[in-house]
Amino acid sequence: MRIAIVNDMPLARQVLQQLILASGRYRIAWVAEDGAQAVTLAEQDKPDIILMDLIMPELDGVEATRRIMQQAACAIVIVTASVNTNAARVFEAMGAGALDAINTPVLGLSGEQEGREQLLYKLDTVARLVEATRRVQPLDRPQPPPPAVPHRGEYLVAIGASTGGPAAIRTLLSAFPAGFPAAFVIIQHVDEQFAPSFARWLDEEVALPVRLAQQGDRIRVGEVLVAGGGEAHLVMDERQRLGYAREPENYPYRPSVNVFFESMAQFWTHHAVGILLTGMGRDGGAGLLALKQAGCHTIAQDRETSAIYGMPKTAADLQAASEILPLSQISVAIEEAINRNKG
Repeated sequence: MRIAIVNDMPLARQVLQQLILASGRYRIAWVAEDGAQAVTLAEQDKPDIILMDLIMPELDGVEATRRIMQQAACAIVIVTASVNTNAARVFEAMGAGALDAINTPVLGLSGEQEGREQLLYKLDTVARLVEATRRVQPLDRPQPPPPAVPHRGEYLVAIGASTGGPAAIRTLLSAFPAGFPAAFVIIQHVDEQFAPSFARWLDEEVALPVRLAQQGDRIRVGEVLVAGGGEAHLVMDERQRLGYAREPENYPYRPSVNVFFESMAQFWTHHAVGILLTGMGRDGGAGLLALKQAGCHTIAQDRETSAIYGMPKTAADLQAASEILPLSQISVAIEEAINRNKG
């Protein structure tokens, strides 16, 4: 698999090249010294994965990511000195289409590359996602778990997203005031160490309170819960409490939208809306179908407003969405669904 490096710092470029070549698993496609050069090179020779610096002269990593995703879309991972320090710009880049972010490896006093294993693990994870996306598999209609019987009461809006998701989720949630009469659960493909920063950033951007979902949490109207990243999937149990589970372990997506949607279809007994937003890959389509078959209203983002039309396309192909809408209309559809079930 071919990796491109975009970084304005010579030492960072050197460390990244050494790390990639020494792994024996990847090849260097090309190296760019700024975002503008990266856009040109990506058009001429599209790599499998780009390691994109965030802060650069000429054209920064956010705008370079946006242009590459428009002109020569491929998997992009933001590699920056400090993900947490630059959280707002990192999420802006993820909204433009970056898949994930990680701190830049550095040379320690001993000459060892600090952060090497973390970056290689991230690369391996993204490479599996790229390969899974390339494999053409027939779409089979999954057999959903036995659904709960919806009835009046608490309203839950469950949202799944991947590539381009942070910006889309911010746009969607910004339409709702504090005290909006629904609970929200968000499954965004994100690294475990990155999930708390995502929740904090979103909390600062929207009127509704946002926090990371914890083991044993109950759904509460007017609150947004974000799934933690890493090796565990967010799930709902028979008591309608949230928790984390390692199974299924063979999923390339963690946390998985399918896993949460399917557990919700089985155990949630109130009204709900399931939403699948922009994202690379196929996660979420089967889960959205399970929600639809359980009596929930389901929505998929349309092709035109998706940064990557992968996950929503899977939902459309499975006929899992009650509606396929542009991002700007999804908040209105949520309000209409809630109003239909009042009384």
